[in-house]
Amino acid sequence: YTPGNTASCQPDACHLFVCRWALEFVMDAEADGLVEVSEDGDPSRRRRVHGMLKLYYGLNEEGKAEEEQESLDPCDINGPHFDPEHYLNKLRRECSLAELMDQETCMVKQIRSLDSDMQTLVYENYNKFISATDTIRKMKNDFKKMEDEMDCLSANMAAITEFSACISGTLQDQHAQITKLSGVHTLLRKLQFLFELPARLNKCLELQAYAQAVNSHRRARCVLRQYSHLPSFKGIQDDCHAIMDKLAQELRQKFRDGGSSAKDLAQCVELLLQLDEPAEELCDKFLSHARSRLESDLQGLEAEIRPYPSAPAVKDFIDRGCNEFVSSLCLVIASYQELFINHAQMANGKLHAFVDDLAARYFSLVERRIQEEKGVGDNSLLVRALDRFHRRLQAVAKLLPGSPVPNKGIEIVIRAATERVKQYLAALQSFYMDSLTDVRQALATPRLSVAGASVAGELLSSLSASILNQIKSVLASVHLFTAKDITFSNKPYFKGEFCSQGVRESLVVNFIKFVCQSSRQFCESAGDKGGSTPPVLLLLLSRLCLDYETSTISYILTLTDEQFLVQHHSPVTPVTTLCEEAREAAQKLLNHYVKVQGLIISQMLRKSVETRDWVNTIEPRNVRAVMKRVVEDTTSIDVQVGLLYEEGVRKAHSSDSSKRTFSVYSSSRQQARYAASYTPSAPMDTNLLSNIHKLFSERIDIFSSVEFNKVSVMTGIIKISLKTFLECVRLRTFGRYGLQQIQVDCHYLQMYLWRFVSDENLVHFLLDEIVCSSAHRCLDPAPMEQSVIEVICERG
Repeated sequence: YTPGNTASCQPDACHLFVCRWALEFVMDAEADGLVEVSEDGDPSRRRRVHGMLKLYYGLNEEGKAEEEQESLDPCDINGPHFDPEHYLNKLRRECSLAELMDQETCMVKQIRSLDSDMQTLVYENYNKFISATDTIRKMKNDFKKMEDEMDCLSANMAAITEFSACISGTLQDQHAQITKLSGVHTLLRKLQFLFELPARLNKCLELQAYAQAVNSHRRARCVLRQYSHLPSFKGIQDDCHAIMDKLAQELRQKFRDGGSSAKDLAQCVELLLQLDEPAEELCDKFLSHARSRLESDLQGLEAEIRPYPSAPAVKDFIDRGCNEFVSSLCLVIASYQELFINHAQMANGKLHAFVDDLAARYFSLVERRIQEEKGVGDNSLLVRALDRFHRRLQAVAKLLPGSPVPNKGIEIVIRAATERVKQYLAALQSFYMDSLTDVRQALATPRLSVAGASVAGELLSSLSASILNQIKSVLASVHLFTAKDITFSNKPYFKGEFCSQGVRESLVVNFIKFVCQSSRQFCESAGDKGGSTPPVLLLLLSRLCLDYETSTISYILTLTDEQFLVQHHSPVTPVTTLCEEAREAAQKLLNHYVKVQGLIISQMLRKSVETRDWVNTIEPRNVRAVMKRVVEDTTSIDVQVGLLYEEGVRKAHSSDSSKRTFSVYSSSRQQARYAASYTPSAPMDTNLLSNIHKLFSERIDIFSSVEFNKVSVMTGIIKISLKTFLECVRLRTFGRYGLQQIQVDCHYLQMYLWRFVSDENLVHFLLDEIVCSSAHRCLDPAPMEQSVIEVICERG
């Protein structure tokens, strides 16, 4: 078809086939992207064009002819039975003139559109149509050449078949004769092998080719035994027996020499078994020879354990044991099982006893070497050594199922890890005690009181941080036992028990208990004056234990559980139990600190009372120096405690707390109330009134437990100090000026001590008791005027 020349189009069958094939080719090529459609048209137009062309040629979406039932309707314009006249008559009957005109217009548009689309496809794919035509022409030529070659091949095959039949017919008569001659030739070769066998065996014996000699003899043994009644075969058999006896003797000699390797030894045993040697005897000889070699390996390992300067590292020791002893043992087991597999019941018992005996000696050496690892610096070498040890024992487990050797090796690994944990616990305890020694040395350095108190706070922070960092460092070292690349780390028999009981309980919990117990020992070892333990250390340890109770213990145990994925299958110590123990230790330390500090101040007050002549003393002109020292020390203690503990709660202070006065009968304020009950001739005894008043006053517990705050601590210290002062006063006799001096001292103490306690009435009550007791013990009770006391105290 040439555009513009419709006369050249001949509607023959070949032309229709080519056009239809070309159309299918264009449509398939366009679907594969090989043919391009004009980009000016929109997608809906392209689909419409393809749909109309397919509908015209009766093709489906895949380009195949649709196998649908043909329409018999003569009015179906797309059907094969379409009748134009019938279709036009139907339209004229059913449609109006306007509808007929519209139908004509629509049909003309469809015809023009179809012609236009067909021409567009032809124009755009003209070269593809030309190429399709050339392809069809080439295909016709190629098929013709192929038909010629197939005819030639068929002729050749016929000639070959004819020639083969001719050869088979020619050789048919000689086939039986050839078969007979081949059998005779084979028999002669066998006879030749038999006659040459003695010489062949001697040659193998000279070259020590024992395996080849045994194989040759085994091939001929049955034949020689079958025909041993013939003299010639009998002679060959006797010669072979003599040679094989000599060969067996040489193989036995290799056992006795003891210089053969395990591989050569296994080969000797295999050859002797093929020569019908007794299996049980060979078992014993094989194991005896293997024992001598393995014992030499054990002796070499034992020599390395003996202490000398260049002792190898534990990993090198384990590597040598695995590479030499364990590897040789595995080779012996494998060779033994392969050789004596047909004698399992007898052989297995001997093998198990052999392996258990040597493995026990090897494990003993390994444990001795591991026990020499005392340092806790680098834990990786020991972990790697145990990992290699465990890996190699798994090979024994695979070769010898049911053997107790792997389990005993696992026990060694577990014991080594547990012992390592104990060493780390001892290292933590030693570090803690060394840290306390450093703290005590720092506290013993002469400093000003306030500066020393601030140093105590710094020492607490440093001590707490260093202990926590050391615990983290130890946990990181121990965590190497549970690394993912360690074979025994994820085994149930190791991980669960090691993490729970080994790390959490034996290491972390025991160290926390050690901190609490060692701290409590400072309270038990101290004497009346606190012994050699600085009071500040007691206060510092008390705060440390309290911090452990509030946060540190929970943090450490949570860190341990998360880091080691601890699963509490077995009973473990609850966090609350440890916190209670830490709080108990903190309470005991703080109570003891109060007692020690109170006794120190009490000692000063006691000496000041006992060493003075209160009857003949001079009139007081100032406050005694010991009272100033008491106030200074109390102030220093207040600063010291305030740096470590919170303030606490105080009762509301009165406006004249520092200006309260003390009467010599202040403890008997109710004297006038009771005096009317007695006759004037029998005046009320002031001591009796004082005792009656004490019965109804609130009892003061001097040595009660203190709370964890500064106010409670200072209240406890001041109670002990003033109570001691009171008891010392009750044991002395006072003159007029002695009583006045006590008044001055008590007023001075009242001016300052009320600031430190939770309830100022407590200080006032005790000082009131001191002045009253002095008055009761005074020979000439003449109190000093309050204004004079205030002047002296303000001047002091």
